[in-house]
Amino acid sequence: MLSSNTDTDRQRSAQRSGPLTGTIRAPGDKSMSHRAMIFGAMAEGVTTVTGLLEGADILSTASVMSALGATVTKTADGTYTIKGCGAAGLQTPEIDLDCGNAGTGVRLIMGACAGYPITATFTGDASLSSRPMNRILDPLREMGVNATAQEGGRLPVMLSSDGDLTPLTYTPPVASAQVKSAVLLAGLNTTGTTAITEPIPTRDHTENMLRAFGAKVEMTPKNVGNTIKLTGPVNLKATTVNVPGDPSSAAFPIVAALITPGSDVIIENVMMNPTRTGLFDCLTEMGGHVRPDNFRKSGGEVIADIHVKYSKLHGITVPPERAASMIDEYPVLAVAASFATGTTVMDDIGELRVKESDRITATYHLLKANGVNAEELENGLKVTGGPVAGGGTVTTHHDHRIAMSALILGLNADAPVTIDDASMIATSFPDFFDLMASLGAEIN
Repeated sequence: MLSSNTDTDRQRSAQRSGPLTGTIRAPGDKSMSHRAMIFGAMAEGVTTVTGLLEGADILSTASVMSALGATVTKTADGTYTIKGCGAAGLQTPEIDLDCGNAGTGVRLIMGACAGYPITATFTGDASLSSRPMNRILDPLREMGVNATAQEGGRLPVMLSSDGDLTPLTYTPPVASAQVKSAVLLAGLNTTGTTAITEPIPTRDHTENMLRAFGAKVEMTPKNVGNTIKLTGPVNLKATTVNVPGDPSSAAFPIVAALITPGSDVIIENVMMNPTRTGLFDCLTEMGGHVRPDNFRKSGGEVIADIHVKYSKLHGITVPPERAASMIDEYPVLAVAASFATGTTVMDDIGELRVKESDRITATYHLLKANGVNAEELENGLKVTGGPVAGGGTVTTHHDHRIAMSALILGLNADAPVTIDDASMIATSFPDFFDLMASLGAEIN
């Protein structure tokens, strides 16, 4: 990334590009990278991780787990090893735990720490410090954790536990993989069964990876959701984790190819877990040529290579129940909808208002600044496609997905699209600019 901190140096602009062509490899999945680092730090023995996403968020999590007593080492070939705390458990840190911009990291680590005799203060950057933490802290308090937060349940948070928690049976008010994961991690060190009933299925990476680390996790379908049970105490055992490619990151070159005439692109190594592929379903329903093939397994997950060609898209109404499988992808879906015939409706996605930014409002302003016909709903967006004028400067609110979505919009807009700050893109997709340039995208 750019080394200067001036406003001009942080800006980037994307302009109409020729056909995007070539083959790229999706960066390691962010969700699985966080979990591999956290679970490895808790486990007995040395965990080996290949394909780890070396984004700023993951490096923040690695630093925090080191402060909690694990030993994290990167080898010459890019492999990470994590010597876990094992029976000794995570330790009270000597410093505040700065989680940077990592929302997944801070929430899962709070759950992990809860099961040990520990006192820790969690901090983060300005964006993370604006995000609500009570959705995690409330169930942890029910289990016996003491936690104090700032107004609105925000960071800094001081968490204190005696390590003697009560198992919890819990139904989160909002379906959330982060809440489910935090409670399950706290449940590892309880005596008894912790059960989470989610109203609709959410990402199941925690359940899959806990099994890989030796835990028995049961899942029972209930109505349209699931009940997940874990009986503790559980001593995690080190393992080898091969991190597959991130579908949320792959979304950007996929949409770029769909909207840029003449494009023909292959994105390799994309995880196809059905709790993560809602965007691909939407783009296919819109008429997009999004064809996965060469299916195989990596890190306990199915992966595929996705072949994408420029397509004439049409608007759809996104089923609200699909939100959990694509919650991070709505901004870039709105970009695709900007070039589609007709109107795309995305509703009942209020969760987007408490991400790195209010992504509903931020996406609306991104589109309006560049001449797109968009309407902000109470908890959603309507986008009517047509020629995109471009020419606007987008305020990113230090949100990496807003920044990348705006740049993708610029690849087929009539005039360049500029973002005010590109620095945070490294949190989730450090190779974004290099990979997009290798396909022919003109991002200055």
